[in-house]
Amino acid sequence: MPKFWEIKSLSEMTDAEWESLCDGCGQCCLHKLEDDDTGDIYITRIACQLLDLTTCQCTNYKQRTTLVADCLAMREMPAEKYSWMPKTCAYRLLHEGKPLPTWHPLRTSQKHSVKKAGMSVSHYAISEAMLNSLNELEDHILELHR
Repeated sequence: MPKFWEIKSLSEMTDAEWESLCDGCGQCCLHKLEDDDTGDIYITRIACQLLDLTTCQCTNYKQRTTLVADCLAMREMPAEKYSWMPKTCAYRLLHEGKPLPTWHPLRTSQKHSVKKAGMSVSHYAISEAMLNSLNELEDHILELHR
């Protein structure tokens, strides 16, 4: 029997279905830097101050876009902006016509399958609260995001 994410477009999903797509990896909560000259996007290991680094859940999800100026409200974003999301992000994958990863909680029926698969930021991210200034972000670049 087909699963809802296999037969519905993102815009057809209920709020509960939409929210269940988030695998809880925390990757979208990492600060990113854009090179003004090339447009390249670099991912850092610095997480938003609202991200609980143990659970990879937002500590104030309902107020996040008010409290954090550059927090992304995925449901309100145009789909062409999904390229800013991690390559494994369910919203991005489904928009691109790709399947959910085998470790995704909707496929495994296990909430912690993301962590078990090593896809969670919990083992390498640090909170922005640990920095003296966000000007230090360049010192924490992990990879080029393509």
